[in-house]
This record gives sequence, C-alpha cells and structure tokens, in this order.
Amino acid sequence: MLKKYRFTKQLTSILVFTILFSVFACAQNKNQKPNIVWITSEDNSKHYMKLFDKNGIATPHIESLAAKGITFNNAFSNAAVCSAARSTLITSNYGPRLASHYHRTQEKVTLPENLEMFPVYLRKAGYYTANNAKEDYNFIKSNNVWDDSSRKASWKNREEGQPFFYVHNIHSTHESSVHFPKENVTINKTINQNFVQPNHPQTALLKYTNAMYREKIAQMDKEVGEVLSKLIKDGLLENTIIFYFGDHGGVLPESKGYLKETGLHVPLVIYVPEKYKDFTDYKVGSNANGFVSFVDFGATILNVAGVEIPKSIDGKPFLGKNVKTKAVEKRDKTFGYADRFDEKYDMVRSYRKGKYKYIRNFQPFNVDALMNNYRYKQLAYREWEDLHQKGKLNAIQSQFFEPKSPEELYNIEADPYETNNLAKESAYKKTVKEMRQGLNKWMKTMPDLSFFPEHFLVQNAFENPYKFGQNHKKNISKYIDVANLALLDFEKADSKIKKSIKSVDPWERYWALVVCSSFNKKANAFIDEVLQIIEDDKELINRVRAAEFLAIIGKKEPSKDILKSLYESENELEALLILNSIVLLQDHYQQYTFNIELENINPKVKRDEQVQERLKYLNVL
Repeated sequence: MLKKYRFTKQLTSILVFTILFSVFACAQNKNQKPNIVWITSEDNSKHYMKLFDKNGIATPHIESLAAKGITFNNAFSNAAVCSAARSTLITSNYGPRLASHYHRTQEKVTLPENLEMFPVYLRKAGYYTANNAKEDYNFIKSNNVWDDSSRKASWKNREEGQPFFYVHNIHSTHESSVHFPKENVTINKTINQNFVQPNHPQTALLKYTNAMYREKIAQMDKEVGEVLSKLIKDGLLENTIIFYFGDHGGVLPESKGYLKETGLHVPLVIYVPEKYKDFTDYKVGSNANGFVSFVDFGATILNVAGVEIPKSIDGKPFLGKNVKTKAVEKRDKTFGYADRFDEKYDMVRSYRKGKYKYIRNFQPFNVDALMNNYRYKQLAYREWEDLHQKGKLNAIQSQFFEPKSPEELYNIEADPYETNNLAKESAYKKTVKEMRQGLNKWMKTMPDLSFFPEHFLVQNAFENPYKFGQNHKKNISKYIDVANLALLDFEKADSKIKKSIKSVDPWERYWALVVCSSFNKKANAFIDEVLQIIEDDKELINRVRAAEFLAIIGKKEPSKDILKSLYESENELEALLILNSIVLLQDHYQQYTFNIELENINPKVKRDEQVQERLKYLNVL
C-alpha cells in the first residue's frame, strides 16, 4: 500500500511538472518574436500581375502566398525610382524632409541624431538582420544596420533561436531587362495579344516590350517561390511574417521615374502565420483596400517586432498589436515625389486621396520626355520619340513630349493610366482646391527641402537636413506660396510676382523666375526685370532661369548668357542644372543651338558622372 502511494505521488508530481512545463513553453512560444522576411522585386508596379490587374500575367507563387495571407490593393512607393524609394523604406521617413529623394545623391546625407535606419532598432532588440544584397541608400550608413549585407547574406548565420529580419532582392525585372537590340524583336500571335496602355504607341515594338517584361515578371515569381521553399525547408514558415512587394513602378515608358500610378502603385502581399494572428484582423486570403505607403513599412516592422517606434519616424504601422483593420481600411491618402532622376531634373509632387490623384508640376515648362540617357537605352522610348518627331502620335500619346499643366487631376478608377486631366473642368474645382490644400499642408509641415536647389542643399544642409529644414521652415513656406502664384490668373499674380522677382532673397527670386516661365508669354511684363537678373544676379542659376524664361517666350537667344554661367560654375550639381536647361531649350522649344566649348568648363565639373552624361548627349564628349 505504501509503495502504491509513493508511486501515485511520484506520478502526480511528474504530471504537475509536465503541465507546468507545457504552460511555460506555450507562454514562451506565444511571446516568441516573429521572424520577418522582405522579398522585394525591382521595378514592378501592380499593373502587370493578374493578382492585381486584369491585364497582368499569372504569378502562381505570389498568388499562393496571397491565398494564405493578405493582398494589399493600395500599396504605394512614395518615390518612383530606386535610391529615393529605398531611402524612404530604410528610414520610414519622407525623402524631401531629409533631402534623400534625389537619384542618386552626389554626396550621402547625414541622418539626424534622433533617427537611425530602422534595422538598427531591430538589432538592439536582439534581431539578426541580413540583406541580400541591394542597398542603394542616399544616406551615410552606420555599421549597426546589418549583421550581413552581401550576396551571401541569409538567415542561416544567426544564433540558435535568434529572430531575424531578412531582405531578399530580386533583380530579374529591373529596367535593364528590357534593354534589348532591335533584332530581338519577333512578332507572333502571343505578343500581338499583349495589352498596350493608351498613353503608349500601339506598335509591334511596344507589344514585344510588354511581352518581354511580363516574361521577366514570371521569372521573378519563380524566384519568390525559391525563397519560400527555403523557408519551408528550414521549418521557418510558421514563425515568419513574409512581405512580397515591388520597390517602385514598372519599366515601361513613363512609369519608373514618373509619378504616374505605373510609377508608384506597387504590389504588396503579406503572409502572417497563425501564431501571430493577433497582429491583424484581416482574414486569411482577404484583400485590404486601405492605403499604405513605403514610409509606413519601417514603422510596421518595428511594431510587429515589439520595438518602440521612435517619434522621429514619419510612418504609421499597418500591422501588429494595437493596429485595427477598421482603422487601416479608413486610410485613403498617399504622397509622392520626383526630383532629379540621374542627370534629368524636374520637380513634381503627387497626392492621392481615394480615387482622385492630384499632380503638381512645379516646373510645367519641362517635358516628361526630356532626355535621360539610361531611359533611352530602351527601344520603346526611342520609337516613341521617333513617332513624335514624325507626327504619328495621337493627342494622348503626344502629352509626354509637351509642356505640362501646373496642376493635374485624375479619377484613377475611371482613368487608370491618367490620360484625361480634369483639373481645369469646372465640375472638379472644389476637388482640385481640396487636393491642392492637402499637398501644400504636407509640403509645409515636413518641410519640403526641394524648394532650395540641390547644389545649395548639398553645401548647406546635408550635415543635418532635418535641422536645416526646421530652421528654414518659414522660408520654405514662403517659396511654396511664391511657386503657387503660377496657379492664379495672371492678373491676380502680377503684383506678387513683381515683388518676389525683386526680393533680396535669391531663392524667392528663383521661384519668381520659375513662375514667369510657367506663365509663358503672359509674363512679358517682367522682361526688363529679368534682363537685369541676367546681368547682375549673384546666383548663376538665377541668371540661367532668367535666360530660360526669355528663350521660352522667344524674346532673347539664350546660348551666350547660359553658357557664360556654365563656364563660371564651379559646382557639379549647379552645372548639371544649367545643362538641364540647355537640353530642354535645344530639344523642346525653338531648337536653340549651344556650341559648348569643353575646355571652358571647370575641370572638377567635367569629372562628374552625370555632367558627363549630359555632355555626351550634347556631343561635347
């Protein structure tokens, strides 16, 4: 009897211990931090994948992930080109606030003291961080961002049981994938069936380019499948939150680098394992329609990892504890920005709210087709330009080669390729006003550093762009107001332009000159003031903007004045901006001739890679 009692007591102790251990293990398992994987494909907007668009192709591996996860129908890059987009991703901050939105920066930007690239915060919280392999940031990177960033980077080198954040970049859909020689073009029934969007010429070459691009997307999808297979093989799938997304828009003409939806609207699918179902209210296989942007991604990763989100981050999480689906679904706004893209300068901002898309062209006399050497390696761009020169384009297809409206408004649901500008229609007057106010508020709140020329920012702001922006917030607000004079009837803007063009502030004068060019011949009244600026303004770029205005309205041949400033310039980015005006006036206005003498250009300026791209195009190098 005593033995039986002792045995029963021992068994009871074992059972109690087992139960307690199981409870402890379950609690530990529940509190285990999730692994996080980003699978990023280069140069993909959502428009070419069947999961998101009827004109796309099947992507079975991504579709399989979507069936077990969440498909985000309204995910956006904030910038339409690699380095600007990735700089937003890695900091969860808007590029114009940190001067990280130029592609690519001549010098790296210093992050403010209260902001790190977000993987730094993950590492401090015990995560292993690995990136395979593209970075392309416009910031000075500390040594604390990645445990490994290389072509061999993986989750495999972490400590046993250590959670990881892993980024896998897929290059197969990059723009270079459609740089093919003309002899590669073969026409068959499959290619002829490919959809060509209405702003493009409906030619055999565009159909071929569309078909090739879709083939690259199919290849990319297989590579996504390979990453998923490795996670399954390592037994990690049920402990890992997986993001698949494109790093910005696609490679077809007027997509990458432009603030069209095809440049900003990206595919996004997120898989959340059952273990972490309390991180989201979205059901398995569901569609999310709330707007999320790259600026939100870093904040989201920190939130799901249980890391406190720094106040210096602009983005808001859309997954993780304390984030409700109903709140995410109410989000309906996203902002976009485009400035210098390689050697091509422009300044464009966009604001999408619900079905409406507002685009503000701050230099509307620029044309989207302005030469960019890398873009025009693509035969589709060259053919498009050739057809324009021959007068074989319709009105929609010709828009790419014409000066722009200062404001554009599109109903994306009715007009997904943004071909019908509603901004001047009386029925949309209220909508335009609301969108304009929303964009202005965003730019002033940051504030948007692009209201200073890039070369000035590099010299004066790059050591602490955030502090510079805060110190010059009033100035930037004033410059925005001056730039927006271009949106008024000229009679209402006249006296204000006159005041700004005579300002002691050089950048107020700069924007007054830009406004004059925006008004074109309506601004003839300022010819005398503009001539004076050409003669004695201390800023070379103001002299160039003045000469540019007079050239646009056909009042003065610009080559002597602009070349004089080019030869005097000792700054590469200033010279690049001057060369931008030369190419614009030569190619898209009255075919002005500029006989550039290479020996007169500053040696330091001539060594700059982007300057050389412009000089090659102008047959100077």
